[in-house]
Amino acid sequence: MKTYLVGGAIRDALLGQPAGDRDWLVVGATPQAMTARGFLPVGRDFPVFLHPQTREEHALARTERKSAPGYRGFTIHASPEVTLAEDLARRDLTINAIALPAALAEGDLRTLDPAQLEDPFHGQRDLQHKVLRHVTQAFREDPVRILRVARFAARFADFGVAPETLELMRCMVEDGEVDALVPERVWQELSRGLMEARPSRMFEVLRSCGALKVLLPEVDRLWGVPQTAVHHPEIDTGVHLMMVLDMAARLDATLPVRFACLTHDLGKGTTPADVLPRHIGHEQRSARLLQNVCERWRVPVEIRELADVVAREHGNIHRSGELQGAALVRLLERCDAFRKPQRFDQVLQACECDARGRLGFDDTPYPQRARLRTALAKAQAVDTASIAEAARREGAAGPKIGEAIARARAQALAAVD
Repeated sequence: MKTYLVGGAIRDALLGQPAGDRDWLVVGATPQAMTARGFLPVGRDFPVFLHPQTREEHALARTERKSAPGYRGFTIHASPEVTLAEDLARRDLTINAIALPAALAEGDLRTLDPAQLEDPFHGQRDLQHKVLRHVTQAFREDPVRILRVARFAARFADFGVAPETLELMRCMVEDGEVDALVPERVWQELSRGLMEARPSRMFEVLRSCGALKVLLPEVDRLWGVPQTAVHHPEIDTGVHLMMVLDMAARLDATLPVRFACLTHDLGKGTTPADVLPRHIGHEQRSARLLQNVCERWRVPVEIRELADVVAREHGNIHRSGELQGAALVRLLERCDAFRKPQRFDQVLQACECDARGRLGFDDTPYPQRARLRTALAKAQAVDTASIAEAARREGAAGPKIGEAIARARAQALAAVD
């Protein structure tokens, strides 16, 4: 029975980065031997155990055989006869198929000796050459790996995908493997990719192998759609979207903000050809298409709701410098800013990403954000309780009280700087 550290911790250490969670592989053991040593079994689909002291996961060496389409279509074989090389051969990328004996895995991994590593598929070489390369043809048996490659491209933005790996991914898409992906895994990988250093790379890789057209056709159709050059010097809507996503990463935006950036302009993909490059009414079309995306991939409600506000109102927020008084109050109300001020601040950040995610605008200030924050603070300072009480004394009720509060807020915002 031998234990090895495998995967991401070694990869990141070789790149000079802090190692995250450690994954352990056990070769030459049975489930009975693991439980006899105090390990707690937790694996549902294959043998995984928690260490009795550290609680870190230890997986038994295994092989996999494709038995049905999709992510769950595997027959798992774990036994003491499975070798380290056989287990590493079923992994996705060569840079993740490197192992280190457990006895050598103590301390700071960034000081490890590369000569001590088990690297049968030359992952170290691909790290040096900055290449994302599949390990073996076993890659094609799991369509989630297409998303993982795209996500790693977003994390390691200066890495390229090996041509043979990209071709393999294209074949998997053509064979319909992506159609069998379950929503939970798609959302898991998309959401993680959105949070990487350069999220645009994920979508570029998915598009280059044809998977984006299957998973997010609403996004895929944005490339080649023109916009007015005066507002969008980059012209192409797909190019603009990628710039917006990378601006969101630059501003360290949260996942809800980044997803809102991804979906804010979906309606531009359905603009009639005879009105291009203008996109009149694209905001409402974006909101409708957004709902389809969220239902398909089971996007969490709070993320969906923020994206809906951004899709519907980003144009009005961009033009909000022209608004005063009652018009400002109506905008704040449509954004539900009085009830959810923290979410409104996220809405404003997404709009800033949209404004700065344009060619030549990346360092341009976005005064709308500060101005609308000030407007919301002034409107919130209005004593609504006193206004409501005064309205009731005059016989007002229900909507009339709301109208009185809105008028008071409008007066407070009559001259917002």
